[in-house]
Amino acid sequence: MLKNYLKIALRTLLRHKVYSFINIAGLATGMAVAMLIGLWIWDELSYDKYHQHYDRIAQVMQHNIYNGEKATQESNPAVMAEEIRSHYGSDFKYVLQSSWTSDHILTFGEKKLTKSGNYFEPKVTEMLTLKMLKGTREGLKEPYSILLSESVAKAYFGDADPMEKLMKIDNKTSVKVTGVYEDLPYNSSFREMSYILPWKLYLITNDWIKKMDNPWGSNFTQTFAELADNTDFDKVSKKIINVKFNNLGKEEKRYKPEVFLQPMSNWHLYSDFKNGVNIGGRIQFVWLFGIIGVFVLLLACINFMNLSTARSEKRAKEVGVRKAIGSARAQLIAQFLSESLLVVAFAFGLSILLVQLFLPFFNEVADKKMNILWTNPFFWLIGIFFTLITGLIAGSYPALYLSSFQPVKVLKGTFKVGRYATIPRKVLVVIQFTVSVTLIIGTIIVFRQIEHAKSRPIGYNRDGLIIMNMATPDVHNHFETVRSELKSSGAIVEMTESGSPTTEVWNTNGGFEWEGKDPNLAVDFPNNGVTYEYGKTIGWQFVDGRDFSREYATDSLAFVLNQAAVKFIGLKNPIGATLKWNGKPFKIVGVIKDMVVQSPYQPVRPSLFHISKDQENVVILKINPNSSSREALSKIETVFRKYNPAAPFEYKFVDDQYARKFGNEERIGKLATFFAILAIFISCLGIFGLASFTAEQRTKEIGVRKVLGASVFNLWQLLSKDFVVLVMISILIASPISYFFMNNWIEKYTYRTDISWWIFGLSGLGALVITLATVSYQAIKAASANPVKSLRTE
Repeated sequence: MLKNYLKIALRTLLRHKVYSFINIAGLATGMAVAMLIGLWIWDELSYDKYHQHYDRIAQVMQHNIYNGEKATQESNPAVMAEEIRSHYGSDFKYVLQSSWTSDHILTFGEKKLTKSGNYFEPKVTEMLTLKMLKGTREGLKEPYSILLSESVAKAYFGDADPMEKLMKIDNKTSVKVTGVYEDLPYNSSFREMSYILPWKLYLITNDWIKKMDNPWGSNFTQTFAELADNTDFDKVSKKIINVKFNNLGKEEKRYKPEVFLQPMSNWHLYSDFKNGVNIGGRIQFVWLFGIIGVFVLLLACINFMNLSTARSEKRAKEVGVRKAIGSARAQLIAQFLSESLLVVAFAFGLSILLVQLFLPFFNEVADKKMNILWTNPFFWLIGIFFTLITGLIAGSYPALYLSSFQPVKVLKGTFKVGRYATIPRKVLVVIQFTVSVTLIIGTIIVFRQIEHAKSRPIGYNRDGLIIMNMATPDVHNHFETVRSELKSSGAIVEMTESGSPTTEVWNTNGGFEWEGKDPNLAVDFPNNGVTYEYGKTIGWQFVDGRDFSREYATDSLAFVLNQAAVKFIGLKNPIGATLKWNGKPFKIVGVIKDMVVQSPYQPVRPSLFHISKDQENVVILKINPNSSSREALSKIETVFRKYNPAAPFEYKFVDDQYARKFGNEERIGKLATFFAILAIFISCLGIFGLASFTAEQRTKEIGVRKVLGASVFNLWQLLSKDFVVLVMISILIASPISYFFMNNWIEKYTYRTDISWWIFGLSGLGALVITLATVSYQAIKAASANPVKSLRTE
């Protein structure tokens, strides 16, 4: 019986090739979208699961009261791990201190490369369950050792054995390779950790850490932990909440630090905090794209239902004959479901080909490295289940509908589908275009938000700015000579050193006091140490006062403030006012426009700048606008290689670094565009099929109207009117729905665009134009047909 059902289903598909193509193409597209989104969600939900103890690992974080608000931070004092081990060791398997993942120059022989890695306590290999390819997990016990990732070992040593080889870090410290571990996957929070150095070496090479007067007052490292088997995160968080507070002096206790554990399972999807409360994070995109995937697949199923029920009169006689010769309704339902499942099976095969074709593009847009899980049985089980469910959803309504026909009426020729038979189809078309229009509106608002933030004044001039991280002190030691040679060569306009890049905050400080300050107010300001040339290099925009100058010896104890700092402090006449920093008086000499350093969507933080002679973190250069970038960079490289031979010549354009701040939103916008286009494509496939069927069904009517004098335009209007009305209804439904969701989305941005009425009008107009273009082909074709032939067909 099943074989018979499949044979009939195949014959039906081959007999009606256009409808079969529309059904298979629509379903395949919908299934491909659902599959791509499914792979993306799988990747998101499996983040960090490479590490075997994923469900027991946490990061030690803290809440503090800064500037009158509760802020959450990942940075900790360097003594945090030892303190927790000493007092709460029984609750943990490991508590490990780590540096931030940062760039260092690794040298072996003549090969010098900049790589990212961490200084970590030795048991990191056990906590993260690194897969050692060479050496053992005990490789970090010696202070002058290094573990390399597989790719870094390959880059330096090729196929040779790297074990026991000596490498140099930043041209300062020699270390011995004691192990090679498998590269961490792209969906690991430690994916950029391409080497690991011992924490002891970090302390040895940074003596200032041990010499700090108040080791609990400086947050500059990270702390990670793995829980013991007999406890949980909430219980332990309550125990360690005051571990920092109890070690602070009276003044620093104003920050009211609360230490807690952030489970690894929350790092990626639940990373956002507001006023000390976790408010989610990327999990909202998991839900968003999951819902989009379901709806896009539903659109494809709707096409199948619509075309199947629209063609019901064509199959009415078949149903009548089958029932008359003894077919039960259950058998007819089984037959129509088998047709549906056959279509879905073909669509599933085609969808896998589409996914394979689009996956590289999708990976690039989504910043992923996903692959189809060919060897994973779970993938195929889900695929089969997915196919069955889609087939049942798509085929259930047509099967139940067609099998309900009464054979007596059908065979007598008195069967009519009825005036209300088209209502379900119309409802389904409205649902299709409601989803499509909602996606179009959402996409436009996402891109408007991005453009709104991009057009925000940033308070300095990015044009021609390049930034170079200084891992070695050589350029700092020859700063004036390097600056002089580059300026005289015409390659640059100016050059400066800074404690932080112009697009990031690497240092914040407290300990600021001013006249009228609330004694209970604990403050924390970005405080960047720069050289005198900083303002001229980046193009500060002054609203009051002046820039730092070597002509004023007192500028070594001076501040330049941004407008946000002046407003926060409450200074009416800031120039000449005194601001104390850790008891030392600094005079305010200038006020600049707010510089957008961190998120372009959020308010600028109150920030200060001071002169520092010991900053060697970054060098910023302003390329001469009268010189080509290529020529200028060639001259800069020559000078830097001369004075900094131990480091590779590497630079970043500030423009590019700033553009990265929009990466997440741009990815969401591109993905939304991709899904919106596919949703419209699927909807238009359905409209095309229905228009084709409507034109075929009304062949005689069109012929009569033409004979009576109706023009092609009149007939086009007749056939297009119903579809336009349905799309108009969809626009009216989609507009408030999309406004509600998108308004909630942009609310999370302090600096945000408005949702203008024209967005809904433009989206609706676009949907109408696309619909008319889709319907017009069939409408004009039918209207242009010879009426004599049309009447003969009847």
